[in-house]
Amino acid sequence: MSTPPTPPTPPTPTTARRLVQLYAGLVLYGASSALLVRAGLGLEPWGVLHQGLARLSGLTIGVVSIIVGAAVLLLWIPLRQRPGLGTVSNVFLVGLAMDGTLALVPDAHGLAVRIVTMAAGIALNGVATGLYISADFGPGPRDGLMTGLHRRTGRSIRLMRTVIEVTVVVTGFALGGTIGVGTVLYAVSIGPLAQLFLKVFAVPRASERSPVVAAGSPERAILGP
Repeated sequence: MSTPPTPPTPPTPTTARRLVQLYAGLVLYGASSALLVRAGLGLEPWGVLHQGLARLSGLTIGVVSIIVGAAVLLLWIPLRQRPGLGTVSNVFLVGLAMDGTLALVPDAHGLAVRIVTMAAGIALNGVATGLYISADFGPGPRDGLMTGLHRRTGRSIRLMRTVIEVTVVVTGFALGGTIGVGTVLYAVSIGPLAQLFLKVFAVPRASERSPVVAAGSPERAILGP
């Protein structure tokens, strides 16, 4: 009896495609965060902290995002986390894209415009998260902090995420960051949105991974970069 033919192996994604996803996702993430700033109805948790520090220091919110990202990355050292190309790119590109978008997009005026701007920011943030995580070049510094604490403490990712986000929101609000309906809507919708777009932009697993890819499963830790 003849052996049935082996089904063809689907082609693996090229590194070029993954790089496009990574950098498109990071730029879009910064742009979507800027839209939430322009809407003025509340920011995502880390955005609240960045805005509070920006108001305190006089620096732009994008520059503060870069500084905070670099500081969080230093916390990876005792957690023995391995950064990847995506991790390092995340630190710089999101903040630059955020400042660039804020320079181009004016403040939203009128409640209807602000609501539309807020909704667009949240939706695009979900798209951006799906893009850059699916590229699989390593988690963002804030994602890696959460997963690193999960591995070191044995506590659930959900608990680590909650502790970190509550801490940054409370600190950011105390420094003058904006909390509002946008913060709440972001919190309840980013998980489902990110999961949806992770499926949309998912790429097949290659037999060999690039050495710049960090170990771990950032897909389990849907957060902002």
